[in-house]
Amino acid sequence: MINKLNKNEIISSGDRGVRFGIAPINWSNDDMTELGGHYTLDTMLSEMSAAGYVGTEIGNKFPKDSFGIKKALTNFNLELASSWHSTFFLSNNVDYELEKIKHKSIMLLEAGAKIINLAECTASIHSKINAPLSLKPVCDEKNWKILTESLNLAGEICNEEGISMAFHHHMGTYIQSNNELNRLLSDTDPKLVNLCADTGHLYFAGIDPINFFKENMNRIKHIHFKDLRSNIFNKINFDETSFLNAVLEGVFTVPGDGCIDFNSISKVIIESDYNGWVIVEAEQNPDIANPFEYARKSKQYLNNIWGN
Repeated sequence: MINKLNKNEIISSGDRGVRFGIAPINWSNDDMTELGGHYTLDTMLSEMSAAGYVGTEIGNKFPKDSFGIKKALTNFNLELASSWHSTFFLSNNVDYELEKIKHKSIMLLEAGAKIINLAECTASIHSKINAPLSLKPVCDEKNWKILTESLNLAGEICNEEGISMAFHHHMGTYIQSNNELNRLLSDTDPKLVNLCADTGHLYFAGIDPINFFKENMNRIKHIHFKDLRSNIFNKINFDETSFLNAVLEGVFTVPGDGCIDFNSISKVIIESDYNGWVIVEAEQNPDIANPFEYARKSKQYLNNIWGN
């Protein structure tokens, strides 16, 4: 049931500076390019705008240069919110990885973004369709020190360039569980390292999204709203099912179509001083779940909650 927050509880998202965008992965998957491969960039952007969103993130169909990105988005009255950036601090030279972050940050700023979402992808299994979720990498003490120190250095570079760094936790990576997330926050500098909090990945990892947001809003700089279908999620065997197969089975959906309580999460966000993007994200098979229809349905659901 949708419980619209009353005026004593909430100021409209626009008045607070909270803006709603939607990710291109709802149309075209980055890890399984056969999903939505037929969608053109213009089709995706036009449908995002028509569904009522004002921003998006970078996907595999986007131009590689800041001018091309900004031009494409401007044509549909959209802004660039952020972009995923894979890091390999634990398998590559750290200085090399930091230099890549600097160049990506400059490009994103030129394209209009204020956030870069980093995810450590060394040994990650999230893009391996035959690797069950139980095989996620676990960080030893030596690599943990390298990772956290490298993230602090990355945060320094981002701050110098004028962009905020938000670390994206993700199923199948080193940073997935509640303990891993809490330790990451404890062992990194809050002035340098913050979070892209993803409701779907929190729930998938066994973390209560409501409590997580309550406890960590001071470290959350970017938000992904992703829902789960409980009837599918409850059947997933971590010893047998890969992350990508879970996606193909339809575990993810848009807010309002699954089991996550976005009304309560939204209230936590409103009661904080969060001033940034909320990005709707749901990896689905677009041939089964029409991206535009789901995008529009989710925006209407969020409008009802947020009072827009």
